[in-house]
Amino acid sequence: MTDHAAGRSLLLPGAHRAEDVTGDAALVRSMVSVELAWFAALLDAGLVTAEQHAAVATAADRIGLDQLDPVAVEAAGNPVLPLVKALRACIGDPNLTATLHRGLTSQDVLDTALMLMLASTRTSVRADLLTVATALAVLAERYRDAVMAGRTLTQHAVPITFGLKSAQWLVAVLDADVRLEVLALPVQVGGAAGTLSKASQSVTDLGRAVEVVADRLGLDVPDLPWHTRRAPVTRAGDALVEACDVLGSIASEILLLGRPEIDELREGGAPGRGQSSTMPQKRNPVLAVLVRSAALQAPLLEAQLHACAAQAIEERPDGAWHAEWPALRQLMRITVTAAAQAAELVSHLVVHRDVMEERARAAAAVLLAERGGEGPADLASYLGQADAFVDRALALFRSFRERSDG
Repeated sequence: MTDHAAGRSLLLPGAHRAEDVTGDAALVRSMVSVELAWFAALLDAGLVTAEQHAAVATAADRIGLDQLDPVAVEAAGNPVLPLVKALRACIGDPNLTATLHRGLTSQDVLDTALMLMLASTRTSVRADLLTVATALAVLAERYRDAVMAGRTLTQHAVPITFGLKSAQWLVAVLDADVRLEVLALPVQVGGAAGTLSKASQSVTDLGRAVEVVADRLGLDVPDLPWHTRRAPVTRAGDALVEACDVLGSIASEILLLGRPEIDELREGGAPGRGQSSTMPQKRNPVLAVLVRSAALQAPLLEAQLHACAAQAIEERPDGAWHAEWPALRQLMRITVTAAAQAAELVSHLVVHRDVMEERARAAAAVLLAERGGEGPADLASYLGQADAFVDRALALFRSFRERSDG
C-alpha cells in the first residue's frame, strides 16, 4: 500500500489535499530534520566533524515511513525511539550512533517536528487564503453596486450590496491571515526534564545550540523549554480555528443563498461535482458543505488541545501530551483541506445579480408599506457607507498583497 493510500481518509473527503503536509511521511521527514538540526548544532559546537555530519545526513536520506514499525511505536509510546533506532542502524558507525540524539528527549524531537508541520500547514493555508482573498476582492469590486436584501435574525432588513458582503468576507480572511502570519512556532530543546542536563555536559553554549536548531529549521527560539507550557500548541490551534471559522462562515452563507428558494448564489467549479447517487438532476454544493464541515469540527479539536494543556503537569506530561497529537494533526489536516476547498469555491462562485436586486426591491417595498409609504423608494438611498466600506476593504487587501509579494 502506498503512503498516499495509507494516509487518505474516505470519511474526510479532500484529505488527500493535506497528505503531503500532515501525513505520517511528513511527520517522519520532520523528525529526521530535527535530529539533523541538533547534529548541526553539535557540529557548530565543535563536537562532531563535517564529515560525520555528512555521514548522518546521508543516512537520514534513507529513512522513510516504512522503517517505523507500528508495534515498535506502541512499545515506545511515541515514534521517536523507533526513528532514532532506524537512523542509528543506517549510520552503522558506533561513534556516530552514540552521538546522535545525545542531549535530546523524545518530546523535544516530536514537539519540534509538530512545529515544523505547523509551519508547513501555515504556508499552505496562507497561500490558499491569498487565493480566497483575491477572489473576494474581485467580487467586492465587481458587485459594489449590486443591491441585495440585507438579512438580520433570518429576516429581511434594509438593502445592502453583494460587494459589501464580499468586502466583509474579505476583511475576515485578511484578519485570519494576520493571525497565522504572526504566530510563533518555537523549537523544543529541553532534555529529559527541561534542564538540558545531558547536553550541558558537552555543549558549552546551549543558547547558541538552540539558535542553530531554530535557524536550520526556520522556527523560533523559545525563552525556555516548554514541555508543560503548551501555549505554543494552543495558540497555533487557535489560529487554525479562526481560519476555519472565517471560511466556514463564508461557506455557510453561500449554502444559504444557494438554496433554490433563494438562488442568489451558486457553487461553480468542476463538471460532475456534486452529483447525487439517486437524483441525477441535482447538483449539490459539495465544496461549501465540506468547508462548513471542517468549521464545525475545528473548535472541538482545539478544545481538546486546551484540555490537554490544562493537564500538562510535572516536567513531562503523562498522557495529556500524547492526547494532543491526533487532535493537532486532525486540526491541521482539516484546515489545509478546507482552505484549498474554499479557494476553489470562492474563485468559481456564480452570482445571480438579477435575483438579488429583485428580492431587494421586494423587501424594500414591504418595508416602505409597513411605514405607510414614508421613506425613500430608491434602493441606493438605503446603502449608507457601503461603497466607502468596500473601498476600505480593498485598500486593506492591497496592503495585504504588498506584504505577501514582499
